[in-house]
Amino acid sequence: MSARRWRLAAAAAAAVVSTACGSCAGDGRIPVVIYSPHGRDQLTLLEHAFEAGRPDVDVRWLDMGSQEVLDRLRFERVNPQADVWFGGPTTIFDRGLRDSILAPYRPAWARRVDPRGVGPDDAYFPVYRTPAIIAFNSRLVPRSKAPHDWDDVLAPRWRDKVLIRDPVASGTMRAIWGLMILRGMRTPGDTAPGMRWLRRLDGQTRSYTLNPAILDQRLARGEGLVTLWDLPDILISRAKGMPFDYVFPRSGTVVIDDAIALVRGAPHPDAARAFIDYVGSAEAQLLAARKVYRLPARKGLSPDSVPDWVAEVERDMVVARVDWATLARETTGWMSYWDRHVRGSGATER
Repeated sequence: MSARRWRLAAAAAAAVVSTACGSCAGDGRIPVVIYSPHGRDQLTLLEHAFEAGRPDVDVRWLDMGSQEVLDRLRFERVNPQADVWFGGPTTIFDRGLRDSILAPYRPAWARRVDPRGVGPDDAYFPVYRTPAIIAFNSRLVPRSKAPHDWDDVLAPRWRDKVLIRDPVASGTMRAIWGLMILRGMRTPGDTAPGMRWLRRLDGQTRSYTLNPAILDQRLARGEGLVTLWDLPDILISRAKGMPFDYVFPRSGTVVIDDAIALVRGAPHPDAARAFIDYVGSAEAQLLAARKVYRLPARKGLSPDSVPDWVAEVERDMVVARVDWATLARETTGWMSYWDRHVRGSGATER
């Protein structure tokens, strides 16, 4: 993106941040600016819950894809505007760490999560576990006829019936793409089988949507019948009455450690740390599980307090083994190759 377009995008995004919390500017509260892919429902929920306990703090947020968060934080590195990066795979947080845009902070709940999801030198911590699923329009596709594994999506009956969130901007989709490439490797570094699979999927794909809202709308209207996406967004949309159902791929799915971090040079670090402490607290973890279908990363929550759907997910999903270190190291190159050489080329695979 050119410098001019970046300036225009930054100005537009700043306007969104300033209005995201309504008419709350200039009231003497401490602003905390959050960049996040978690969507309006979850961000509004946690904004209001946190502010109820901290009336001196004004939470402001900007909702965008994980890759867009990273790009924006890189652009603002010399003059940070955000206080907290909230949401996205730990693999993309690793890239932020290499770019020196994260500040170490060990939250109050640090010992309650799996240390394998914690960034070097406490650069980031996991707050949720986000499974990828195969979702479908349940009004038009009976559950018995839906694809039940990744390869099923390549069947002729789904040609031109698949909708995909644009993988370049989405951490979730990058993780799914990474799983497809890793599982196809016969020798280290051999991405050809995985790219062939993604090219075949491209041949099935009706369109790549710019954001999750458009994906929901098109899937609900039946413009596509099947998608690969994350569980929480599908459950939220279904709770709103959209005709969605899902399955966990039989062969195993990628389960993302969804992280949070303090931004290096955050304008309001103390309030930012308080927000991070809150997000991983038992109260906030249970609130997110009950209201926006987030699978808690925090261990030791009372079984009587955790909603039933959490136990069902833990029972039904098969977690694929993923080389996260390789994924973190190679994803950028893989996505660049896919974008230049695979996107739009799938018709040749039919």
